[in-house]
Amino acid sequence: MDFRFSDEQKMLRESARSFLETECPKTFVREMERDEKGYTPEFWRKMAGLGWMGIIFPESYGGIGGDFLDLLILLEEMGRACLPGPFFSTVVLGGLTILDAGNQSQKEEFLKRIAKGEMVLTLALTEPATTQYDPTLITVKARAEKNHYLINGTKLFVPDAHVADYLICVARTKGEFNSKSGITLFLVDAKSPEIKWELLKTVARDRQCEVIFQKVKVPQENILGRLDEGGAQIEKILQKAALAKCAEMIGGAQFVLDMCVSYAKEREQFGRPIGTFQAVQHHFANMLIDLEGGRHITYKAGWMVSKEIACTMQVAAAKAWVSEACKRVASLGHQIMAGTGYMEEHDMPLYSRRAKGAEFAFGDANYHKKLVAKEIGL
Repeated sequence: MDFRFSDEQKMLRESARSFLETECPKTFVREMERDEKGYTPEFWRKMAGLGWMGIIFPESYGGIGGDFLDLLILLEEMGRACLPGPFFSTVVLGGLTILDAGNQSQKEEFLKRIAKGEMVLTLALTEPATTQYDPTLITVKARAEKNHYLINGTKLFVPDAHVADYLICVARTKGEFNSKSGITLFLVDAKSPEIKWELLKTVARDRQCEVIFQKVKVPQENILGRLDEGGAQIEKILQKAALAKCAEMIGGAQFVLDMCVSYAKEREQFGRPIGTFQAVQHHFANMLIDLEGGRHITYKAGWMVSKEIACTMQVAAAKAWVSEACKRVASLGHQIMAGTGYMEEHDMPLYSRRAKGAEFAFGDANYHKKLVAKEIGL
């Protein structure tokens, strides 16, 4: 693997950072935390105008033909900026699922609209039936009736469902509760009157919803991928989603490190900057080790995904490492900042809250350590 970014990737990173520093200051982030939608249509259109919505889609579907590494670079910058809004839900959870599992007509219909910024999607996966994360624990049922299906059940922690145009609902069409077989993905119109949603209060203050499906009628042609074989499809997209979340977390951790270094050079105690004390320097060394380890393992796995190399163990190792590493970076950031870093007006809580929320997204460290153990034959 060549660890150097190409010239195009360097330009992508630099242009993304410049745009987000201008258009997404922390005042805007805090404003969007209080806003029910969580983003503004104007900001969404600006991102779409840069081609970000279609960064990983082929040109034939209105995208710019980038690869998975390009997406990770962009997401790292978004994590650095604490980007609000449904980009992750739409492009990663929605767009990549359709790109992987959709038929030609579904790709034509949905990907082109996503790339133009005309559609918001999300994935309805997790449920209240279990306290542990496992994508096979599906109880929401889809029952066949003539040429359509009726979906019944409740989904929890569905990101941005309140602003979505379509939900990709993971439902059980046959089989047992904890079985990978018998799972099917459905493209569901989020505006259906039989769908009810409620915003949940979260640590990260992002827009997570409880979504209730009450005999929601879905045409047979809205099945995404193959009937009863969605278990394998969802595993594939969750690998990409976990890595994408790692890239976001690394961007946030990098900002915390940079912010704390600047603070430690200026904040004086006992007549000298606190950054000159060995204990504080050790904190920074530990933060950098965690950050660089996470960045290395994330981009290595991302490169394997972009080359379509099997990397179940590498993805699980990345999410396990980054989940814990970024939590440690945020914790040390608070120690360095002391009381200042706990003030709501300060930037530090923005990043520590997001690190805590992201730790559990798509499986926490314990879940992914089990996957690693399984992959090495234990």
